[in-house]
Amino acid sequence: MSYRLKVLQKKPPPGWDIVEPGLEEFERKMKEAMEEPHEGKRKAECTWKVHKIHWERNRFIFQLYFKEKQISKAMYDYLCRQKIADGALIAKWRKPGYEYLCSLSAIDTRNTNYGTASICRVPLHLRGDRPTPSITTGCISCASTDKGAPIWWCTRINLAKRQRQEPEVEDQEEDPEFQKRLRALRGEDEQPQAPPVAPEEPATERDAPAEE
Repeated sequence: MSYRLKVLQKKPPPGWDIVEPGLEEFERKMKEAMEEPHEGKRKAECTWKVHKIHWERNRFIFQLYFKEKQISKAMYDYLCRQKIADGALIAKWRKPGYEYLCSLSAIDTRNTNYGTASICRVPLHLRGDRPTPSITTGCISCASTDKGAPIWWCTRINLAKRQRQEPEVEDQEEDPEFQKRLRALRGEDEQPQAPPVAPEEPATERDAPAEE
């Protein structure tokens, strides 16, 4: 349902003029996405753009209320009650680890075969060289550890910069003086060793005392 019809059902509180231009632009984008031809696309890909625009519209409202403080609580509550804003998704963004969640479907374990979250919840450095987007939302990564999240199917990413590289440690030649100082710092100084004691030779008949 268009946001205009929802506004007609109940008059919005003061501050509607701040929100309306943005909502009108997102509605235009959503209409274009719905009318796009589906030739050459897989069935799942047809809704990817819709998910992206839905995220952007709610992020717009999130920024206005929680970050920029440009709209009142009454206006925010109105948007949620009228289903203009996705209150459940925005509430998730305020929890640690879900700051850039692409969609509630990404954490709905009922949508996967193995009862796990969507692949886009796994950080890029834990995945292969060619990470694929979620088949449901088109999101490649919405993990909080990935800069620029959510990363959509249409986003160009440089995997070389995003992969976490293990620090390279050069092999040092074993310097005897260095090793000695290192053992001293660790309190592992070598104690002076006593000279080896020669083993006693077994007594022979020649060494035995003579019988009287």
